[in-house]
Amino acid sequence: MSSPPSSARPHRLGLTGSIGAGKSTVAALLRERGLTVLDADEQARLVTLEPEVLAEIEAAFPGVVREGVLDRAALAAQVFGDPARLARLNGVVHPRVRARMLALETAAAARGEPWVVQDVPLLFEGGLERQMDAVLVVDAPLETRVARVVARSGLTRGEVLARDARQMPGEEKRRRATVVLDNGGGLEALEAQLDAALARLGVTAAGAPARPE
Repeated sequence: MSSPPSSARPHRLGLTGSIGAGKSTVAALLRERGLTVLDADEQARLVTLEPEVLAEIEAAFPGVVREGVLDRAALAAQVFGDPARLARLNGVVHPRVRARMLALETAAAARGEPWVVQDVPLLFEGGLERQMDAVLVVDAPLETRVARVVARSGLTRGEVLARDARQMPGEEKRRRATVVLDNGGGLEALEAQLDAALARLGVTAAGAPARPE
């Protein structure tokens, strides 16, 4: 794929995966390769530091903002498993996150970057794959994913399974992916798969020669 002019938007590489699959590891590897990674979760955290957003969240979910700071656990307890409440929260946060992501993408275009990575945990669930030029899905066996999350978070196995069940099934994510990265093994194997995927898709960082289509 050829590089777009600086005035055009960069090509978008979507990055997603089920809980515990290793999406953050892949994001770090992409950064090491010189690509700009736009992290939707990070932008959501920054959005919820804004006083006007905190005021809207507190109005919708009383008791979740304490001394000007969002109590994320209390908020999660109010919205988890309640689609109507979750939709209300998303209505406050998501438009602002999209605006931040677009601003960061515009800055990348101005720097002449041919590709940006959009790291979005619920990319398929939100219908955002239609806005991507290609999508990487990171996957791993269920028990491997559960063990990773339990080890790093302190959640119980049941809690991890409950969270996983509320996401799109891994089989469907794999079906919709442009490329699937199997992260059931070691880092070396994951890196080899990633480099092969980037070569196949023609994904390059700023200053790297573009591959022909």
